Amino acid sequence: MAYMRTALLLAALTGLFLAAGFLIGGQQGMVLAFVIACAMNLFAYWNADKLVLRMYGARPVDRASAPEFHDLVAELAERAQLPMPKVYIIDNPQPNAFATGRNPENAAVAATTGLLQMLNRDEIAGVMAHELAHVKNRDSLTMTITAVLAGAIGMLANFAFFFGGSRDRESPLGGIGALLVMLLAPLAAMLVQFAISRSREYEADRIGAAISGRPRSLASALAKISNGAAQIPNEAAESNPATAHLFIINPLHGRGADSLFSTHPATQNRIERLLALENTMGEAGSMGQEFSPAPRATPTRRSTIPRSTPRGPWG
Repeated sequence: MAYMRTALLLAALTGLFLAAGFLIGGQQGMVLAFVIACAMNLFAYWNADKLVLRMYGARPVDRASAPEFHDLVAELAERAQLPMPKVYIIDNPQPNAFATGRNPENAAVAATTGLLQMLNRDEIAGVMAHELAHVKNRDSLTMTITAVLAGAIGMLANFAFFFGGSRDRESPLGGIGALLVMLLAPLAAMLVQFAISRSREYEADRIGAAISGRPRSLASALAKISNGAAQIPNEAAESNPATAHLFIINPLHGRGADSLFSTHPATQNRIERLLALENTMGEAGSMGQEFSPAPRATPTRRSTIPRSTPRGPWG
């Protein structure tokens, strides 16, 4: 059901883009909009992951430079039956993480130094399992294409503002159509983009909890990350708000109403679902058929990095 909803929302976003082109330039405008959408999606398919990682100054790490973090991701990837993704660390005090990549074979996961310092090992495992769930579901590609289409609709709105509507007979509303595109298209695109992001976050929470084996640890991590993100700014994200939906928790401080205008579900709702899932899993006595329980971390595996230290066992 979640996949069907995402497909319908993506279709709506594509239709909105074509409709905006039609209102501005008639049939020729719609054809041009279609060509632009195809070109931008092709570019995003091959290059968006590199652009996002570069945008946030992510540095690649391996077993030599960040052994605990790298091995944890490797363990979770094996449990999720995924190829080992590339692992990155972002030097940023705000606790957060995201996944990117066009498919599981070309995926990357990134965590901030703030997250690695603030969370214990079980909580970090829950977060990275959530990101691997996005990889498994190919959400990273879906959400990247969504961001590209939403940005393209914004570009059409700017075009309508500066150049006005087409005088072509095929343009149904002329200048009024351009005005509608300028005012309504970006808002509609934003709402569809947010709806897609929220639907995928719930599913990634569910599958991530199954991969890590500890829904409560992911719930605890979400609470800590949400509190940390509310107090610690992420300047790179503020400069690139179209990427906010990629993170496990909204990194932006200028957040409005939680329901309609939020890139993420309410954190408390996610926590409640995870705790309910834990109860269900406890009654079943196992993690189900997809994944086997992960070995519980020993106290010595807990991160003890002081906040002022940018590097350490976790990177």
